Amino acid sequence: MSQINEAGNQSQMPWIAVAFIVAAFGFELAGLLNEPNLIRAALTGLAGLATILIWRIAYGLRAKPLSTSEQISNIASNIVPTFSQADFDALPLAVLIVDSNAQIIAANKSASDEFGRFDFGTPLLLRFRAPEMRQSYQLVSERFEAAHFEMHERVPMERWIRVDVCPVQQGNSKSGNCLIMFRDISESRKLDRIRADFVANASHELRTPLASISGFIDTLRGPAKDDENARQRFLGIMQEQANRMSRLIDDLLSLSRLEMRSMTDDAELLNLASITNEAIDSMQPVAADSAVEIERRYKGEIFMIRGIRDELIQVVENLVENACKYGKSGKKVIVEIERRKADDASEIILSVRDFGPGIEAEHIPRLTERFYRANTNSASIQKGTGLGLAIVKHIVTRHRGRLSIASKPGKGSTFAIFFPETDKLNK
Repeated sequence: MSQINEAGNQSQMPWIAVAFIVAAFGFELAGLLNEPNLIRAALTGLAGLATILIWRIAYGLRAKPLSTSEQISNIASNIVPTFSQADFDALPLAVLIVDSNAQIIAANKSASDEFGRFDFGTPLLLRFRAPEMRQSYQLVSERFEAAHFEMHERVPMERWIRVDVCPVQQGNSKSGNCLIMFRDISESRKLDRIRADFVANASHELRTPLASISGFIDTLRGPAKDDENARQRFLGIMQEQANRMSRLIDDLLSLSRLEMRSMTDDAELLNLASITNEAIDSMQPVAADSAVEIERRYKGEIFMIRGIRDELIQVVENLVENACKYGKSGKKVIVEIERRKADDASEIILSVRDFGPGIEAEHIPRLTERFYRANTNSASIQKGTGLGLAIVKHIVTRHRGRLSIASKPGKGSTFAIFFPETDKLNK
């Protein structure tokens, strides 16, 4: 705990009084020993009691460490009369109070939770070594102006913190103390980075087919304008690139609609088995092109869940399409639906398994990121936008489900979705 010594409040008068009373007690005690009588005994006793009383007063007024509560009360009483330790600890932001010597004299609970225990009285600039902290503190001390900066920490984990350093004014005077507030803005910075990466990736995905189409147009207008065979070949390639852009735009619009649309408005009771049948039927041409057989393992059972029909069909189509394209070397895709007890309720599991080359373990956590593709030979030659699994995860989350991915190189991959049963959703 810090020691706050209020030099001006520590009067020397009590100690002078102690010295005087001790001298009087000694004088009376000496007289009592020389000439014992009742009056001298009474005076000696009174002098002794006065000595004890004045000593306790002087001892109580000596400089001593203050508790955090006392520190806060002393500093804040002139700012907000009703300010208390409970109010200080209730602040959602981490807050420190630093004195004119740049020593930490108070910290609230949020500060201790976020930065660990504080040894009060420790110099601020030893605890926070960011150069911006020194500059901000000097600005507040010299100009009595608020300062703001962002602090980037990499240990124990990467995070960004906005720091506000504000002078504390007590009454009409400048106290020399300052208030330092910390606000974690890591989530905002991560979202900014994700947004920037998303724009960069989307631009790249659109630029490639656009550049291809533009190049073929120039060729058809120039050297190949009279070459019928080249014209037909180039027009076919241009059509494929235009289709690729169309798929990308459709997926981007799907993500946008999912983020803006409320599921509860359109949710209805649905049989997951019938939805899966419809999605598989629509994927038969893709399976035929990949020479893959789709096996259904749920027969005629009914698996009722609550959700949005079109979104659930999109989930199954994306998973089956990926299994056919990336796992076509296994020649088979198994789609299974089952019911499993989970605690006091039950959940419905839809799984899509392929027997292709599988996915390396380091890629699995990132498969649902937008535009992320595992660095495999099959991924590099397949036509896709890199948004399919991102859309799947978003839809599954909206339906209060979860997505699980299991894969081993050479053994294939299994994508499983866990949906809560209808009864659980209605509670």
